[in-house]
Amino acid sequence: MSTPFYVSPQQAMADRAEYARKGIARGRSLVVLQFADGIVFVGENPSRALHKFSEIYDRIGFAAAGKYNEYENLRIGGVRYADLRGYTYDRGDVTARGLANVYAQTLGTIFSSAAEKPYEVELVVAEVGETPEGDQIYRLPHDGSIVDEHGSVAVGGNAEQISSYLDQRHREGMTLAEALKLAVQALSRDTNGSEREIPAERLEVAVLDRTRPQKRKFKRISGRQLSRLLGAGAAGGDEEEASEDAE
Repeated sequence: MSTPFYVSPQQAMADRAEYARKGIARGRSLVVLQFADGIVFVGENPSRALHKFSEIYDRIGFAAAGKYNEYENLRIGGVRYADLRGYTYDRGDVTARGLANVYAQTLGTIFSSAAEKPYEVELVVAEVGETPEGDQIYRLPHDGSIVDEHGSVAVGGNAEQISSYLDQRHREGMTLAEALKLAVQALSRDTNGSEREIPAERLEVAVLDRTRPQKRKFKRISGRQLSRLLGAGAAGGDEEEASEDAE
């Protein structure tokens, strides 16, 4: 009888982590930035139907890089969790921290299970507060760990290089136009250091805007509003032309 092939638990986990990281890196990068009035999500996405950014609840947004079908399942689960908790208890009991904990348990269980492959996804869960100090941004890698981020975060693609670029240039109190311009500059940098142009129609942009009078703070920015914002960022203008249409 032949001897069964043995792989140590450490090696098995390392192999699964490497598999997931390679899958995530094949996707396009996205960034999440704090600005004076909230949090902005920016990513290169030629599809108008398959979104990387979505609303989870009143003040909570969701961003994901990796395999669409996998993070879409997670997004739907997060919406159901938030709706049930808000209905059962109170809308204020639905928080980004609680949602991040739920996602962490799910991703961690899948990652450590030998019965299925790890999810090739990296998530960002963000919540806008009443003030910038109350903003929360959590990054969740494929293994279910939780990283509390501040200021800016990048996931997918060449996220490490983009994060370094953002860390050096992001500052508190930026306008939406300034934050959007910085995000596009970061996404435009290739791994070899060269820059390329990303047209507005290939960008997916959404914000959590604390100044909105509605309970739902999430809104998408596209079309002429996005083009005007990009022009305002280049010229140092303001962001008052942003779309007020919620998803």
